[in-house]
Amino acid sequence: MSAPVQPFISTVTGTLDSKGRVCIPASYRQILAAQNTPGVYVCPSFSEVTLEGFGEEVLQAFHRQQAEADPFFTPIYNAKVFAVLSMTQLLPLDENGRVRLPDELIAHAGLRDRAVFVGMGTKFQIWEPVRFEEMRTARLKQALAAFNTGGGA
Repeated sequence: MSAPVQPFISTVTGTLDSKGRVCIPASYRQILAAQNTPGVYVCPSFSEVTLEGFGEEVLQAFHRQQAEADPFFTPIYNAKVFAVLSMTQLLPLDENGRVRLPDELIAHAGLRDRAVFVGMGTKFQIWEPVRFEEMRTARLKQALAAFNTGGGA
């Protein structure tokens, strides 16, 4: 039996330099390395103005799930695979743990000079700091409302 996959946790603020590079938090790099991810996978979020970062575990789980569908006669197969696989980029880490975010990803998330890395279990998100604060407030309200109505877990 394999060891459980370490989740991405915590919130870390970093900088985006003039070349479009961000340093992936050290704890996130350790998780990616443990998953044998040769860098980090990043794609735009499909529901929010943020970026999604993940490792080999999420990519392979998605691939296995999609492999069960008929690739030729299942219209949703094309939509899901296109949305995830064609929009995902494998970004190599440099010797300092940095990746160069492509311009289109920087624009999607509205990143300027800072980035907030948010651990989300099997993935992490990369937010522009002002948008992060707005999202954080909204999500905490949602969590509290769900907890108070018994909609937790």
